[in-house]
Amino acid sequence: MHRSASRRRVTRAAGAVASAALLFPLLAATPSATAARPEDSGSLQQQFTASAERQGVPRSVLLAVSYLQSRWDAHGGAPSVTGGYGPMHLTDAVTALAEAPHHSHGEEDARGDDARAPRTPAGAAAAAATTAPPTAEQLPARLRTLERAARVAGIPAEELRTSSAANIEGGAALLAAAQRESGRPLSADPADWYGAVARYSGADDTATASTYANDVYEVIRSGETRRTDSGQVVTLAADPDVAPATEQLASLGLRTADAGPTECPRTVACEWIPAPYEEFGDGDYGNHDKANRPVSQSIDYIVVHDTEASWDVTLRLVQDPTYVSWQYSLRSSDGHIAQHLPLKDVGWHAGNWFVNAKSVGLEHEGFLTSPDAWYTEAMYRTSARLVRYLAQRYDIPLDRRHILGHDTVPGTTTATIRGMHTDPGPYWDWAHYFQLLGRPITPSAGPRAGVVTIRPDYSANQPVYTGCVTAGEACAPHGSNAVRLHTSPSADAPLVKDVGLYPGGQDSTTGVNDTGARASTGQQFAVAERRGDWTAIWYLGQIAWFHNPKARPTAVNARALVLTPKEGATSVPVYGRAYPEASAYPAGVPVQAVSPLPYRLLAGQRYVVGDRTPGEYYFAPVFDTTGHTVVRGQEEYYEIQFGHRVAFVKAADVRVSQG
Repeated sequence: MHRSASRRRVTRAAGAVASAALLFPLLAATPSATAARPEDSGSLQQQFTASAERQGVPRSVLLAVSYLQSRWDAHGGAPSVTGGYGPMHLTDAVTALAEAPHHSHGEEDARGDDARAPRTPAGAAAAAATTAPPTAEQLPARLRTLERAARVAGIPAEELRTSSAANIEGGAALLAAAQRESGRPLSADPADWYGAVARYSGADDTATASTYANDVYEVIRSGETRRTDSGQVVTLAADPDVAPATEQLASLGLRTADAGPTECPRTVACEWIPAPYEEFGDGDYGNHDKANRPVSQSIDYIVVHDTEASWDVTLRLVQDPTYVSWQYSLRSSDGHIAQHLPLKDVGWHAGNWFVNAKSVGLEHEGFLTSPDAWYTEAMYRTSARLVRYLAQRYDIPLDRRHILGHDTVPGTTTATIRGMHTDPGPYWDWAHYFQLLGRPITPSAGPRAGVVTIRPDYSANQPVYTGCVTAGEACAPHGSNAVRLHTSPSADAPLVKDVGLYPGGQDSTTGVNDTGARASTGQQFAVAERRGDWTAIWYLGQIAWFHNPKARPTAVNARALVLTPKEGATSVPVYGRAYPEASAYPAGVPVQAVSPLPYRLLAGQRYVVGDRTPGEYYFAPVFDTTGHTVVRGQEEYYEIQFGHRVAFVKAADVRVSQG
């Protein structure tokens, strides 16, 4: 997420977002007479079966609801970003928020353009600090399901947080209670449970609740098998003929969200919560720019962020004209989407004006430095559907040079590199995300290929990161999308250097926000050498080695176009933005510097190619849009995967070949 704010402090005038109405009626304080205290014995599969039988819930419904929440993972008892615990994602936000560090790295100006005065940095954590931590009574029902499960199942809250068996029992008890409160019998037919499933989502609007329930029934129809984070295989057999009673949704009493002018696929729930475009004095305005995309210029990128704030704080910020903006926010608990800007307009979110002007920004509720604060399957799925829709609409390739993390957006100049943000970070599951996008990361070439795509096993890949809570201290062990890069083929060798992050020549570190020696899932690099269980790639103008054993590979072989300096050139400059040459600017539009970054692409090195694009600059320095214009030059650039972040080189400086 952006962290910059106005020269004026972030105001609270945008207003607090109203808490969602309680969706579950008050449940009995005593457990069902048939309930038994579950134990963490036997397999997860057996625990689902036993709890389903005890609570009278169809096993397929219980398994599918759990899959959509957690993919059957327990996460070692750690809470999700919305305070959900265990395989059933029972929420206890008061406990979770009291323990989670809410901060992220970076001091960037999210607009990323010096044509107008930059906004002084201010973190979302600082904005959140203006509000006292919520009490349980102030939280919506969707963030308090664990306490209700404790009442209805008769299981202590601590057991529900830490025991998978107890958590599954509590979730089954909530489903059964929702079914009883609706006046419906505890039927053995999964089709009769649509209303209870929609309630379990915690959504307070019909569109989100039905999207969630439809996803649960799609899992039932298609079936799933997965090895969980505890190493157990759980299976849900396919039931392709189940036809849920969708008419039950009407009896839940949920609100109808204002879809307004939202631009979303029909398979997700979208609500219109607009960001303001207004002046507030001294020539300042916020919090985005009017434009006419894709007529004025193409949309080439989708930028994935995490919010570094809770849902209500996120919505307050995007509705504040003195803050900044992005196109969509996604809620973790149920995948609900709020759209804030028309896609034709330009949000201030990426810290690089060239990227902002040609991108759509998606903010996902979450915290980078809380590695165990995991994302729900519901949010991953709605996000992937939204990205597929946008990619199809604007002809955006589904690869990591176009579906960018905020942490892969380059600094615009040397001075901005160290302040760029690092979300969504090493704990976002890119492999699963691309599976949901319909573009799974698989080999596309043989064992001697000249290009690799980074692809470690997310759950098993647990490199040590530091600084999640305290500088220098190890983060909790957790699956990661990234591999670490060394100067030679040894885990004891120093990490490669990033002269942009460390101008003094220091080594990169294991810090969770240090991207200087990190290659992430889906990123493609040209192979420099292979030696035993190690592979070397070209990275930031140097050779970088990562462990890639045949028995447990961390990359797959690929075919892609690569570029290298043209014949006779010893090196070529690398840029953080693709701006036009000086002669392209009309009168009245200040020429923007084409400033190289402190890196060089050296002769003999190769980097994987993205788009070829003309130099472009969107001139939009004031509130009045009359003088806004897109400057387009003759100079063309290639985007490349240069390090952890992408970069640009002039097409005239390089030659392209098959990797």
